[in-house]
Amino acid sequence: MSAAGNQDRAGLAYLLGRVGLVEDRIRVLVQNRRADDPAPDDPFRGLYVTDEVVEKLLAPAAAPPRADGAAREQIETQADAAEADGARIRLRRLAAEAGLTALDTEILVIALVPDLDSRFERLYGYLNDDVTRRRATIGLALVLADAAPASSAARSRLLPGGPLVDRSLVVLDDADRPFLTRAIRVPDRVAAHLLGDDAVDPTLLGIVTDPVPFPGERSGQLARALQVGQSLVYVRESGAGIGPSVAAAALQAAGRPVLGVELSRLALGRDPRETVTVLGREALLRGAGVVAGPVEALTDHPEALRMLAELPVPVALVGRVNWDPSWTEKVPLLLDAGTLTPTDRIELWSTQLAGRSGAGADPVSLDPASIPAHFVLGPNQVARAVAAAAASAALDGGVLTADDLRRGARAQNAAGLERLARRTEPAVGWDDIVLPDAARGQLRDLAARARNRDRVLVEWRMRLGGGRGRGVTALFAGDSGTGKTMSAEVIAGELGLDLYTVNLATVVDKYVGETEKNLERIFSEAGGVNAVLLFDEADAIFGKRSEVRDAHDRYANIESAYLLQRMETFDGLAILATNLRSNIDDAFTRRLDMIIDFPAPDERSRLSIWQHCLRPPVPVEDGLDLEFCARSFTMSGGNIRSAATTAGYLAAGADKSIGMAELIAAIAAEYRKMGRLVLEREFGPYLTKLPAPGVPAR
Repeated sequence: MSAAGNQDRAGLAYLLGRVGLVEDRIRVLVQNRRADDPAPDDPFRGLYVTDEVVEKLLAPAAAPPRADGAAREQIETQADAAEADGARIRLRRLAAEAGLTALDTEILVIALVPDLDSRFERLYGYLNDDVTRRRATIGLALVLADAAPASSAARSRLLPGGPLVDRSLVVLDDADRPFLTRAIRVPDRVAAHLLGDDAVDPTLLGIVTDPVPFPGERSGQLARALQVGQSLVYVRESGAGIGPSVAAAALQAAGRPVLGVELSRLALGRDPRETVTVLGREALLRGAGVVAGPVEALTDHPEALRMLAELPVPVALVGRVNWDPSWTEKVPLLLDAGTLTPTDRIELWSTQLAGRSGAGADPVSLDPASIPAHFVLGPNQVARAVAAAAASAALDGGVLTADDLRRGARAQNAAGLERLARRTEPAVGWDDIVLPDAARGQLRDLAARARNRDRVLVEWRMRLGGGRGRGVTALFAGDSGTGKTMSAEVIAGELGLDLYTVNLATVVDKYVGETEKNLERIFSEAGGVNAVLLFDEADAIFGKRSEVRDAHDRYANIESAYLLQRMETFDGLAILATNLRSNIDDAFTRRLDMIIDFPAPDERSRLSIWQHCLRPPVPVEDGLDLEFCARSFTMSGGNIRSAATTAGYLAAGADKSIGMAELIAAIAAEYRKMGRLVLEREFGPYLTKLPAPGVPAR
């Protein structure tokens, strides 16, 4: 048997020894009852009261049965020896955690025995003089515990304010009956725990979490505070979900198991106060400290929040808002969770990978540079990301790769932003864009800035004060079709992130103040997502402020002023794309980290784009004159891609490969779509392939 099994066996032996003492007292009490019963064999017993019974009831009460002192001393001595050998005596530990007196513990065991042995149901029915009442009543429990039923001190142990009732270790039924005849029962979870079962209470399923500990300087400080008696802590975090992990590490360092709670789930469904009561009891049974967050999820349930803060165990509340003293009378220790540095993140990834090495994940085979340290993930998210990466790797031999890790990290993005922006998983890379060397170099600089921002801003502390965030913002300026959106997708792919394109229809609202609310929702959701946020046609919402001539101008300026402030505190990577750089407010450009201009492609670039669009597996005829197309038709990259796609449809419709006839027809169609004149001289030697309007290509 395992060490844990031996410990539970010692605890069970102690519990059954205490039950044996109760059985001895019950036996004596039954014998006394039968000796004094005037009609022990009456089949209608309990349905009426005879004169003899009345006389007996009015006689002086017999002394209650007393416990065998020698037997009790032997049981306690054996328990002392077992605990000295490292055994876990659950009943004793629960009594210490819950602050139970010797009388409380005795009552708890007396109430528990029918759940351990069904014989005691019938015995209690006999002693209650009612075979339908098979639980110990308060009066019977006090007699069996060698306490006077008339003692106010003894009775108070089963009133609100006593630990048995307040901690939900016992439940009193029959509230309409006189106090002494109310039945006492032990909740199933308490009985199961005392018998060695550590399964969480069913009420808490879906609410309890398992925070990944993150030891460090702050957790060490918090552990010292817990060890000297600080029972309530509020850990404020700014993001990445580090708060629960700091608190969990502190509780472990203080010698406490950790019971994590997701408060956003607790506030759903049943009354959260009932759930908090069960949570407190579960923490007592386990001897654990509670780590609960986010605290803002309970601000609409102040009574439940107060109960949570005042549980009789160490409680660490976690949230992103400042602590409100009105939440509880108890004064918490306030602690800032801090920020994960790139070194911290790499260590987290390495630790989780090492833990999975037995399942085919070999951290040594991964270059440390491939670990996505720029992902803003907390310890719990990193653990889930590695698990998701391992599941993904199972599709391809089971060996983790850097791509699996990036895919697992992206899988931790919440879905809230997808309701406000269009998500795109990057499918293009550096080889897919055709740009001048200067623009391409700036894009690589932008990717490097996004990858190393935490090192520069957090470790090197090169952005101090002013409440500014750790975000990176860039402006992509250029005509339509010059590659701005594709470049944003390339940046996202380089960083292993998703691209979210903000839909302006979900942002701009004609009602005053609604646009700011929509933008706040987008920025708030984006703050918890590892992604590139693209504002296409950004001049629509980042435009210049104007002179105030009427209320419309004033409110438009308010929107711009709000955006200026919100961009300052944004912690992600945002790209503003515009066709009209001159329309962007100068105050925005000052706050931008980079401005990248996207010029119209020259002839050489146009040729590269044509070649890229018509590369295999696209079927093309031999002798395709792409140099002529690049030289003769000045179109943007977007127009070229559109024309190439049109040519593909024309070829597919004719069940043939793409030839010059399809290209010339597609270019003419693209010209008409652009509103440009189709001049015959531009088509040179291929004029004969130019179809008449409405006539399909030959």
